[in-house]
Amino acid sequence: MPDERFEDHLTHPRGRGRTFDGAFHGAAGGAACGDLVRFSLAIDGERITTAGFDAAGCGTMLAAGSAAVALVEGAGLLDAARIGSPQIAAELGGLSAGKLHAADLVSDALHRALGAAARVAGALPADPRRTLVAMSGGVDSAVAAILSDGDVATVTLELWADTDNDGERSCCSADAVRGARRLAHELGLAHFTLDLRDEFRGGVVDPWLREHADGLTPNPCVRCNGHVRLDAMLDFADRLGAATLTTGHYARRTDDGLLRLAADPAKDQTYMLAALGRDALARLRFPLGEHTKAHVRALAEQAGLAVARKPESQDLCFLAGTGRATFLARHGGLRERPGDIVDSAGRVLGRHDGHHGFTVGQRKGLRVAATQPLYVLATDARANTVTVGPREQLATSTVRVRGLRLHGAEPDAVRLRYHAPALRCHLDGNRIHLDEPFDGAAPGQTAVFLRGDAIVGCATIAA
Repeated sequence: MPDERFEDHLTHPRGRGRTFDGAFHGAAGGAACGDLVRFSLAIDGERITTAGFDAAGCGTMLAAGSAAVALVEGAGLLDAARIGSPQIAAELGGLSAGKLHAADLVSDALHRALGAAARVAGALPADPRRTLVAMSGGVDSAVAAILSDGDVATVTLELWADTDNDGERSCCSADAVRGARRLAHELGLAHFTLDLRDEFRGGVVDPWLREHADGLTPNPCVRCNGHVRLDAMLDFADRLGAATLTTGHYARRTDDGLLRLAADPAKDQTYMLAALGRDALARLRFPLGEHTKAHVRALAEQAGLAVARKPESQDLCFLAGTGRATFLARHGGLRERPGDIVDSAGRVLGRHDGHHGFTVGQRKGLRVAATQPLYVLATDARANTVTVGPREQLATSTVRVRGLRLHGAEPDAVRLRYHAPALRCHLDGNRIHLDEPFDGAAPGQTAVFLRGDAIVGCATIAA
């Protein structure tokens, strides 16, 4: 028998169809399930002044929307951000497992509206003890939140929406956002959803597609961290009055504010953060920088977190659940375009399905019979050719770069790929002179410069 609170919200829904000035909106659901909710709210900088909703579908959607309005209206911004599916269900006297999806969808819509409102109109007083934690839903960000002192709020970015790969393997999908919010709420923390899908598409995915078409091997994570994700989260931290932004990256900072290699070289992520400027680094905190992955998992287990043994994502976030070739074809129009595989003398050795499927240094997938292993030496987008040769032809002692950014100190070493070791070098204008040859410097990849264990700059490897 339905709880009387459920009946009350069903027959006398709070805020249904309410319209008001200054409203921010969030929607969830759609054709797949037949349920749809649109949540609206307005804030005065620090609290929710007005809320309303519209819902279509089952009666539980209507009741859940009403319950969410009752919970958030008049609540402070951080208190509202602690409200999720369990609180909505509790406001209705509890929901059966088959009806919890309504609370999930309403929670999604509420938090999209809340994130949009806080991003534009949030104005919490500055608190030097407050930090905003970037919460991905994985073990690293969860432990980063646990290790953070003071007043902790969390944020998850929704970066990509695609029916082909909107699942748990992606760290930036709607499913991933929901999981991160659930984890934050289990820790008793305020959680915000920040919708950066337009910025991510324009600032990361579109350049990645263009550079593939141009025959380059782009590094979208460096661009995303340096110019999209962390800048947006730092601006959002200002809206919440947070002095710092905490992430689960394995990285450290030097005493003079430069990025520094993590204590665990196997997990070091400074390469992907190399495009960050000093101003951003000054506000960033990396509590995992002194830890190993095994210790981080142990801390999560001690805290009873279900994500303690969650597998790590192994591919670009927007590729999770789909293949690179499929993604390039679907979103970039880069479909099969047969061309020649040639050697360095121009002799045709075989055929390929498109230059965009190959990168300098690649060995697998060449489909060329040879007496010795062959590697990709170069790709030519205009001619649609892939040049291959033996490994020794990959070696180079000079690498040309573009877009050089240095932070004052002269580098003494460089990393030319994410997992490549640092090589001793000296920089002469836009040329890196290596003390020992490197196999496969791929145009479009990032060159990260070091002095000792400090990151002192970066550039893009030029064709």
